Amino acid sequence: MNIVLIGATGFIGTALLNEALNRGHAVTALATRPDKLAARERLTARKADVMDVAALTAQLAGANAVLSAFSGHAHGDVQSYYLSGVRNIIAAVKEAHAPRLLVVGGAGSLEVAPGVQLLDTPGFPDAYRASAEGARQALNLLRDEASLDWTMLSPAAMISPGERSGVFRLGGDQLLVDGAGNSAISVEDYAVAMIDELEQPAHRRQRFTIAY
Repeated sequence: MNIVLIGATGFIGTALLNEALNRGHAVTALATRPDKLAARERLTARKADVMDVAALTAQLAGANAVLSAFSGHAHGDVQSYYLSGVRNIIAAVKEAHAPRLLVVGGAGSLEVAPGVQLLDTPGFPDAYRASAEGARQALNLLRDEASLDWTMLSPAAMISPGERSGVFRLGGDQLLVDGAGNSAISVEDYAVAMIDELEQPAHRRQRFTIAY
């Protein structure tokens, strides 16, 4: 499959890139610093700017699917920059007639109780609030799309480097926790679930989540 991966040098983007290449997919990796990517078989690295919709549209042409691991973490106004980028990515995907868009989401919009999202709980860390709010609004943007074939995968509350076990649970809009109340996933297993969804779609026009 020919995949375009936006944000290929980031924390989650790197894991998605590795998983996709290891499964034999051809990946065009878009990043602000493509020079950070070492040469690999079936990998094409390109410099990209999600604020340039016309150029991004051209880069998405011919893709079987677009994976977005775009984040605004390196920008001063994280939430505003991220939402602008997501809007542009959606517009470019539609203009390029890319068949599918898979998006890295956040855990903040997952419910911890009926009608109560993690982001709105008292203990939610302020350091992650702007990016979490941006991801929540991005999910609403996708849900408002009338015809776009999209999927968003929200991680567990904690996502960190670890092992690729291939053993995890999937859920919908509720935060998944284990018997001890922990919600965690490795970035490697997150990538497994995302590429599984790419290869065998089971959550079209839906958000789903993952945790141990």
